Amino acid sequence: MIDVISFLPGKRKQTSGGWISFNAPCCTHNGETADRKQRGGIKITDKGWSFHCFNCGFTTSFILGRNLGYRTRQFLGWIGVPAEEIERVNLESMRHRSIEGLLDDRQRVANVLANITFDEVELPDNFIIADENTPRVWEYLQQRCLPLDYPYGLQGTPADAVVAVRPGIVVPFTHDQRLVGYTTRYLDTRSPKYINCTPPGYVFGTDLQKNTWQSAIVVEGVFDALSIDGLAVLHADINDAQAQLIRNLGRDIIVVPDQDLPGMRLVERAVELGWSVSMPNWPEGVKDANDAVICMGRLATLLTIMQSRETSRIKIELRKRQLVKRLRT
Repeated sequence: MIDVISFLPGKRKQTSGGWISFNAPCCTHNGETADRKQRGGIKITDKGWSFHCFNCGFTTSFILGRNLGYRTRQFLGWIGVPAEEIERVNLESMRHRSIEGLLDDRQRVANVLANITFDEVELPDNFIIADENTPRVWEYLQQRCLPLDYPYGLQGTPADAVVAVRPGIVVPFTHDQRLVGYTTRYLDTRSPKYINCTPPGYVFGTDLQKNTWQSAIVVEGVFDALSIDGLAVLHADINDAQAQLIRNLGRDIIVVPDQDLPGMRLVERAVELGWSVSMPNWPEGVKDANDAVICMGRLATLLTIMQSRETSRIKIELRKRQLVKRLRT
């Protein structure tokens, strides 16, 4: 197999945990400034390696016996591995994959899909259901064109409190109709804007899907998902557990990234997973699905998403480059 260490920059250091740190090559490709603080880390194992960038958040890995994914190919190219060498590694890796290994992989995935559960949690203290009697939250929901039948809330200030609770809207997270987390979106100008209580691998919106639907639209944010009855992965990435949960729905998947530089990372992950991508040509200033609903309405937004749905890797890459060029000008 390839000696990936030999392609890394000369300036690097080894940590006590077995990680090799060096200037990450991915940052400039993901809309960040070049890494100068050795924030990239790679760890070698018996069967492959894992890479993580603590600057732009890019991650990828390689395990002997598996096909090289899109991100792995990207990383190898960024550190200078020739294209023909990458293909040779891929072929050699696949030769190690036995029939027994394939069957084991299928059984492992089936077991994970059949046992996706999350622990129940409690809502914040002094949680109050939002309605017409909580005008600030109610007006905010209406301004964002969000469905008013979802059980939003706010965290009220106790009568004996010395300091008032920051005003904010609480969105409960459920899975199989059980409360498993929540997010609070504060309505003032202070930071942070969001506080999340989210279990790893969770996808928002699975309880909102209907059995008769043939497609599921995957977006980044909770309000984007609520606007179009979609699924929210809650960041500009889709981890393996989330991908398994989404696949478990058994329908066509369409990923709609935020139209900003971090959102382009979600495009790469969608391509790696073999899912469709939609990057509609929305009006100026419209960055995400919720912006689009506010600007054009829900039906028009869904139509633009379906009309812009693309499965061709080449066409997805061309559209991504158009957006990146526009964002950087």
